[in-house]
Amino acid sequence: MQSSSRFPKAVYGVGDEPDARFTLANERTFLAWIRTALALIAGGVAIDAVALPLPVWVRVATSIVLLLLGLAVPVLAWVGWAATERALRLGRPLPSSLLTLPLAGGVLVVAVLVVLGVLLQ
Repeated sequence: MQSSSRFPKAVYGVGDEPDARFTLANERTFLAWIRTALALIAGGVAIDAVALPLPVWVRVATSIVLLLLGLAVPVLAWVGWAATERALRLGRPLPSSLLTLPLAGGVLVVAVLVVLGVLLQ
């Protein structure tokens, strides 16, 4: 059953209403990614605000990477939520996550920067 009054229409305007448990699980996953984004942003601010014994360029670069990840995660989470909800409504296989590789890569870059900073001290 399609619902024309729900946003976004590209998601809710197709297929049939799935079991509410699956929709709510998809929403919880989206909210978990939003919490992750908030933590990344807080980490980016904290790295630069707290006077860690690291070279300035390491602190700034680490902050920038964390803030960029914090900006990207909500966008990718929204796209992932919509793709999953659409797949549920159409009875299709669930899509893979768009977030795991960029997030893992970003965290790896942050770890390398911090280790480099410590070694250069």
